[in-house]
Amino acid sequence: MFAKIPFLLFNRHPIMANYFHIGKLSATYGTEGELILRHSLGKRTALKDVTAVFIEERKNSFLPFFVEKAKAKDHEHIYLKLEGVNTREEARRLLQKGIYLEEKDFKGLASASAPLSLLGYKVEDKQQGPLGEIEEIIEMPLQVLAKVTFREKELLLPLNEQTLLKVDKKQQIVHIELPEGLLDVYLD
Repeated sequence: MFAKIPFLLFNRHPIMANYFHIGKLSATYGTEGELILRHSLGKRTALKDVTAVFIEERKNSFLPFFVEKAKAKDHEHIYLKLEGVNTREEARRLLQKGIYLEEKDFKGLASASAPLSLLGYKVEDKQQGPLGEIEEIIEMPLQVLAKVTFREKELLLPLNEQTLLKVDKKQQIVHIELPEGLLDVYLD
């Protein structure tokens, strides 16, 4: 169900709960301040109808940048021209910065099959019942983990063919069956 990609972390920023981290600015392109955005929206996109992205300039400090032009490169990359970034040097200053979208833009662009689209869903285990809301998605080469806070403890729950029973998109619930003893590891 989920594509295997190098380790990536996607989350709802705790201070800005209606903003979603979608990727990073990975390279400059051309001489007029264009950038390449590496994203995990799960599909080829040109950020249609997105007027602004938010860049994490410093830890917990987000600045809006208006999108002047965006063009899909492939299913993981976008050529991006931001207003006010007009030289290669200005673009270099933004490299490796996190890119965030407002919730409405994120929901309209994220592929339904992308693990990132599960942010904010509730998790219910077949045995334990409700566990909490997915706060982060961690994609690693061999698995996808969902971070959930349960009984004031941080849980990293595997989402794979063995544990994932059903994703109810209408109710926004991920139904899982965790391996016996996994919750005990976190709660003891």
